Amino acid sequence: MLALADVAFAYGERRVVGGVSLGAERGEIVCVIGPNGAGKTTLLRLAAGLLAPAAGSVRVRDEDPFRAPRRALAKTLAYLPQEYILEFPFTVAEVVLMGRYAHRPPLALETETDRRLAADAMRRCDVLALEDRRFDALSGGERRRALLAQAFCQAADLILLDEPTASLDPAHALAIFHILEDETRRRRACAVAVTHDLNLAARFADRVVLLDGGRATAVGPPGEVLSSDAASTAFGVALRVGALPSGTPFVIPEERT
Repeated sequence: MLALADVAFAYGERRVVGGVSLGAERGEIVCVIGPNGAGKTTLLRLAAGLLAPAAGSVRVRDEDPFRAPRRALAKTLAYLPQEYILEFPFTVAEVVLMGRYAHRPPLALETETDRRLAADAMRRCDVLALEDRRFDALSGGERRRALLAQAFCQAADLILLDEPTASLDPAHALAIFHILEDETRRRRACAVAVTHDLNLAARFADRVVLLDGGRATAVGPPGEVLSSDAASTAFGVALRVGALPSGTPFVIPEERT
């Protein structure tokens, strides 16, 4: 679904991503982790076709997303940025239904299928009761859940999410990753999520990519990457990876000795 090969990008003279390769397949959750300023958001924007790499290549289903028509790309790729600003006072339902625009002819009204998918996405993200509320009147966490509902309503095969659980309480953060798990297992979608929540990455990711200084310094199963020397170097702390009696993994940061 997604293939980045030796991708590099710089803002002026400042290199942000340098020679990163990353692949993600159907049925996978890939979590991208790393310290602040590691290049995670830029890498995701490159994958979404919002930036053109200075070197290397990006392919979504063998197409260059930067050159692909946005409407056609939206049938395959859903992208949830860290920040999303709407000046017009749309309702939550209207915002979620925006996820269906690529599936309709231009200027066409929503179909019954569109409305059903939107209602289902709102229910799963726990914003159905807010469907008539103005989006700009919601709390930060409520807006985040509405935007996640928009992404799921899009029914794309590749879902790119930048800090999907930011501003969410623990129950809703856990629920979002359960939805991602369902999307990848049931629909065979592919999800790539940038996250600072290492416990959710440890629990739900099939693979973890560690970025540090714009480079992928470790790639592999969550337990291996999180307990690696590369992770300790990147975060400046030792990460202790354990498991609850149920088998659920957890991550605790400790000072390095």
